Amino acid sequence: MTMQAGLGPVLERLWRVIGTRRGADPKTSYTALLFAAGRAKIAQKLGEEAVEAVIAGLGDRPSSLVAESADLLYHLLVLWADAGISPAEVAAELERREGRSGIAEKRARGHTG
Repeated sequence: MTMQAGLGPVLERLWRVIGTRRGADPKTSYTALLFAAGRAKIAQKLGEEAVEAVIAGLGDRPSSLVAESADLLYHLLVLWADAGISPAEVAAELERREGRSGIAEKRARGHTG
């Protein structure tokens, strides 16, 4: 299985747009509205989108999962921005884990299931 080109550049552009919305007018930007509402609200929205993605994933309409996945990724990027975390930091963590068993990684972090 291979990833098709495109997601990386799109997420990079989205990341830059999100960065421009901090301090923007919440009346004209949903992203600015999220930033103004605070991290708890952003995290709540991320959780809602995650649940919607799970529900879509259990259904038989791939287009629904595509749409919910886009919402989930967007809200995750907004949460990262609010928390001062860059995509590069997450990429570095993924690279650190590369080639390591997922089971071993979970055990190393104290997760059992």
